[in-house]
Amino acid sequence: MSLISFAVFVVWELTDAHPVVDLRLFKRRNFSFGALSLSVAYALFFGNVVLLPLWLQQWMGYTATSAGMALAPVGLLAILLTPVVGKKIAVWDPRRIATVAFIGFAVVLWMRSQFTTQTDMAHILLPTLLQGAAMAAFFIPLTTLTLAGIEPARIPSAAGLSNFTRITAGAMGTSIVTTLWDSRAAMHHAHLTETLVQGQGVFGVTVSSLQASGLTAEQALLQINRLIDQQAYTRAADDIFMASAWVFLGLISMIWLTRRPQARGASSGASDAGGAH
Repeated sequence: MSLISFAVFVVWELTDAHPVVDLRLFKRRNFSFGALSLSVAYALFFGNVVLLPLWLQQWMGYTATSAGMALAPVGLLAILLTPVVGKKIAVWDPRRIATVAFIGFAVVLWMRSQFTTQTDMAHILLPTLLQGAAMAAFFIPLTTLTLAGIEPARIPSAAGLSNFTRITAGAMGTSIVTTLWDSRAAMHHAHLTETLVQGQGVFGVTVSSLQASGLTAEQALLQINRLIDQQAYTRAADDIFMASAWVFLGLISMIWLTRRPQARGASSGASDAGGAH
């Protein structure tokens, strides 16, 4: 039913003179690559925004308030730099600005991929602060590239479709990231425990020490399992941060498949250059 309904929807919207969802916008180079790069980047961004506080609260002992404080500085540079980007977007090449943003996100995520269970608040705050600068150069340039060259009458439809794909990708990104996090954590947990033998080596000594401190055998094993889980989920989060950094770098090539929007004051004859098919 879903497949048939989607096929009917696509045919209907492509053949109707006044479609509710103007799918023909995807024929334009700037709209297709702009919306796709914006959607994938937003999925990565939003998925990692969700992952970090989950890791802090579930495995680093942060409360909801302290985790919020660790993420709060992200708005500082964003507030300061967004007006600058907005003023210069007609002068600077939006593709260059978006490239800087993606490099910034990649650097931030690489820094986070170095996190361990011993990482303190200061080292968590630094990449969060830098992320604000990347955010300032993220949304405005990509939206400008996506809507470049589109006739004024079709701008509302294009903006709505672009926002729909972005928001949908963000929701999918959250689900994918959290699922991958659990999957990678299970893999790391298996790797960390495959060399442990009951009653032997460091494992046996640790169990004996915990029992000597007053814990039962079952409580000692649960405590050790909790420590292994903490390491496994931390490594899994690092894997996702690193993979996301590489994807951001890969998205830069997609940005440069778009055309630079026509500068203000240029002749109207070239006004559709940014959205050429």
